[in-house]
Amino acid sequence: MAAFETHTWQSRDGLALSAQDYRGDPARSTVVCLPGLTRNARDFEDLAAAIAEVGGKFGGRRVICPDLRGRGLSAYSPVSATYNPAQYLDDTLLMLTDMGVEPFVAIGTSLGGLLTLLLASVAPSRIAGAVLNDIGPDIDPAGLARIRGYVGVAQSYPDWDAAARALARAQADIYPDAAPADWLRLARRMMREKAGAVVFDYDMAIAEPFAAADGTTPAPDLWPLFDTLAGRPLLVVRGGVSDILSRETADAMVARHQGAQLLTLPGIGHAPTLDEPVARDAIARLLGQVA
Repeated sequence: MAAFETHTWQSRDGLALSAQDYRGDPARSTVVCLPGLTRNARDFEDLAAAIAEVGGKFGGRRVICPDLRGRGLSAYSPVSATYNPAQYLDDTLLMLTDMGVEPFVAIGTSLGGLLTLLLASVAPSRIAGAVLNDIGPDIDPAGLARIRGYVGVAQSYPDWDAAARALARAQADIYPDAAPADWLRLARRMMREKAGAVVFDYDMAIAEPFAAADGTTPAPDLWPLFDTLAGRPLLVVRGGVSDILSRETADAMVARHQGAQLLTLPGIGHAPTLDEPVARDAIARLLGQVA
């Protein structure tokens, strides 16, 4: 498995932020993997290593996987209001500049996909292609309500096995075919050890601005942002039973972009891990279209 280096940079408000940097061929476009709301860089550890592998089917590219502020190795913000998409965008742009990244392929899961749209809207020339994992310009309110129900709820477990069993109980409908080893791997991606217990690896305060956006204010129109991806290779991945990205929205996305591909993973909810073999193959095909 390809090794990574830990890169740190500073946000404009003084936070120390962290990213995993898997070195690859500098002549090829970098891949930047952007995680979901409560997730971190470890979500992409297997995919990133495969993409960076010299001689592998992905071409041995450099891969950067940031921890958004308040997640993983990135510092927690003392001001919870800064846990918002505009701030994540600014932090990411600073990272790209600090790490010397110009053209890149974005792989964004959920919130990371929305961040991809924001990046495309402000720096379209830097986006060489994109994978949007179970997210689109229209977001199903049912899924948002479900997420509001659990984000920011602190939980702890005595050991990793207990954490894995708890995940299996809570998310069996999302990953119906997951085996015990899969749940343990997911737990180690999503959680960390702290004070003798296993806890979720994010600042519970990220729930505060998310809860404030309670659906009473009309959602912004994200389709113009999505349209800024036009002319670039695009893969939309959808969980077949996702409550965030509807089939209708996914179909509209690929219809709107000539050459865009849609991959639906039957039986999986929000969000696919991108470790699924068919997802890996689809990502390899997309990267094959990018220098």
